[in-house]
Amino acid sequence: MRRPPAAAVLVLALAGCTGDATDGGAGSATAAGPSASPTAAPTSTSTGGVAATDGGFARLEQRFDARLGLFAVDTGSGRTVAHRADERFAFASTVKALAAAAVLGETTDAELDAVVTWDAGELVAHSPVTGLHVDGGLPLRAVAEAAVTVSDNTAANVLLDRLGGPGGLEERLRALGDATTEVDNWEPELNGYVPGDPQDTSTPRAMATSLRAYAVGDALEAGDREQLVRWLRANTTGDGLIRAGVPDGWVVGDKTGRAGVHGNLDDIGVVWPAGGRDPWVIAVFTDRADPDAGSDEALLAEATELVVQHLG
Repeated sequence: MRRPPAAAVLVLALAGCTGDATDGGAGSATAAGPSASPTAAPTSTSTGGVAATDGGFARLEQRFDARLGLFAVDTGSGRTVAHRADERFAFASTVKALAAAAVLGETTDAELDAVVTWDAGELVAHSPVTGLHVDGGLPLRAVAEAAVTVSDNTAANVLLDRLGGPGGLEERLRALGDATTEVDNWEPELNGYVPGDPQDTSTPRAMATSLRAYAVGDALEAGDREQLVRWLRANTTGDGLIRAGVPDGWVVGDKTGRAGVHGNLDDIGVVWPAGGRDPWVIAVFTDRADPDAGSDEALLAEATELVVQHLG
């Protein structure tokens, strides 16, 4: 595996990122970004251009003192809900789902089952699975599963290496039609979010659209798509986010992200409503101006509740 920059571990420690471990936090500050204040006039629309949930998202921003970006689409009806859907946010570990999907899309079953290795010098912080298999390695399939289900950072770097580095993943996203997402760094440096800098950022609309292409659309063959969905549904880091905002009995597959700075907390996922309805795809991103601010899982859960109310 190509090694990420040697400074990566130090950057992670400074940022306080735990690879999406459930570190919770209920900090509070103003929104991040020079043009992204909660008091600015955000775009918050449904299919008909009516303010979604009567300004409910803006009220959430005010109550939680944070910036909220959201894009949701009912893949059956085509109805959408959007709020700051085209503003940039740090994507943090949500990008691991896209990296895993890209690897699935260009590997055979035999290649997925082949063992890949790394050494101790390539381990970065928050590597709960890969840290137990130094030198001996794991099948590539298990590495991708660890990146998605427990947000293993070294596993993410193995996937990026397979794709030719961060730029390789960006090339795959461009080919998918995503002209927005900027993938610039390895784990954990990709968490070094600076408001106004597009590095390692995307928009809720772009992330939801790319996830939809992989997990619901035809960007992957059926078997690979089913594998990705199994990993998303098995994710262990998102119980308090999108999953907490949908009714009992609905099924969610998601990938979370938490940069550890500016109160950043993200979740992208596919929701299968009860009754056999077509799935929804949702991307929710939040941050704050203060680099030391904490994050609020409840903000993402309540934003999802509003989506449910609006899409029904």
